[in-house]
Amino acid sequence: MVFTPRDDDALVVVDVQNDFCPGGSLPVAEGDRVVPVVNRLAPRFATLVTTQDSHPGDHSSFAEQGGPWPVHCVEGTPGWELHPDLRVTPDFEVRKGRDRELDGYTGWTSELAQFLRERGVRRVVIVGLALDYCVRATALDARAAGWETIVLTDATRPVEVEPGDGKRALDALRAAGVREDVAEPAAV
Repeated sequence: MVFTPRDDDALVVVDVQNDFCPGGSLPVAEGDRVVPVVNRLAPRFATLVTTQDSHPGDHSSFAEQGGPWPVHCVEGTPGWELHPDLRVTPDFEVRKGRDRELDGYTGWTSELAQFLRERGVRRVVIVGLALDYCVRATALDARAAGWETIVLTDATRPVEVEPGDGKRALDALRAAGVREDVAEPAAV
């Protein structure tokens, strides 16, 4: 079955940024393949949210600062920008990871929740990059805050630092009550 949006849904597009796509500093395999799916999906939603990793140059998660990740999504750089083929006009933008000491995986904030309540949103539909980090964290936080939450699995990809991370992320989402669906029918 293919997902059908409701009038009270919001689409949350997580971190579809240049650094997370092929050629970026922290590429997700086939990360750019979510772009056309999101572009076809976005016009079907009355409320659209984007999130962006927006790190300072000395973020604690960067390897040069002792963290696990290469330098990525430094605010204002080309790698920080949304993928150039992504065609979305957000009603609300979340910039995360600005605090040097916090990982900033989740795009769920109290400000976002308040905005969604004011718009009459009852269900959040999450897509983007990467399934096993920022998509997972955003979906788990939305669900923990009491929101009906869906992840569209054909509009996300895992970074897979360790083999199986994507599957483990989906298992954790299911266990928390997050529903999975697909945006489009499978190619024949």
